[in-house]
Amino acid sequence: MNGTSSSARQGIVMILAGAAFLSVSDAIAKWLGDFYTPAQLLFLRGLIAAPALAGVIVWTQGLDGLRTRNGGLHVFRGLANVVTASIFYAGLAKVPLAAATAVAYSAPLFVTVLSVVLLREYVGWVRWTSVIAGFAGVLVIVRPDSGGFEWAYAYPLAAALGYAILMVSARWIDDGEGMLTTMFYIALGQIVFAGVTMPWLWTGVELSHAPALAALALCSALGLGLITQAFRHAPASLIAPLDYSGLIWAAAIGWLFWREAFNASFFLGAALIVASGTAVMLRKD
Repeated sequence: MNGTSSSARQGIVMILAGAAFLSVSDAIAKWLGDFYTPAQLLFLRGLIAAPALAGVIVWTQGLDGLRTRNGGLHVFRGLANVVTASIFYAGLAKVPLAAATAVAYSAPLFVTVLSVVLLREYVGWVRWTSVIAGFAGVLVIVRPDSGGFEWAYAYPLAAALGYAILMVSARWIDDGEGMLTTMFYIALGQIVFAGVTMPWLWTGVELSHAPALAALALCSALGLGLITQAFRHAPASLIAPLDYSGLIWAAAIGWLFWREAFNASFFLGAALIVASGTAVMLRKD
């Protein structure tokens, strides 16, 4: 890395750490899913993260840091985030952690499709080919023609579409709004939109789960924050492929705690998704 600038090296460290934190967050959610509904996990996650983020914002930027010109957009993104994360958390209870992560990594492929439909962007044949190859990788993992297909994989696939909607909608956020402010409104949305279901879905929280719930909120916030900052410190062409290192963490954690094993179809499908997703993110046409 002698030829890499200090800022780029920081970006590499941030993207690797961010991917690891998100993988740990997903693993915690998978474990806690045996005790709480996805909506309650998101509500508690937001309840912990929002005040912490607000405190950091006010401390570093003053009350002005909490102001936004994107109120309506944050309402939409908050609801979309709660629906998407709930679907993904529900899927974690039904399929292996690494497999769910791999399928969810198809989100950049959906971004390409949505950018054409919603943003009227031009997409060249290379990116379209990558999209097709990526979705072929999803099919390899779920094996719809082998008799081993599980409809549970529809959960992470639907979550990937939801994450893509969040990615595309982020382009409409005012350039002057800081990363922490955007993260605060995502957490606030979790409190509001997941909170409305609590009269029906609330389960008493066990004190022994408090550290895990705090870790869930912390790891989620750190993961998203570090990945966002990574793209501000280093060129996308350098760090975008490293985002997929989360798949390695997910596979290792899944094997260590749930003894999840994988066959050749998983590795082939994951490789197709990673390669195509990287190509989609790096191509400009």
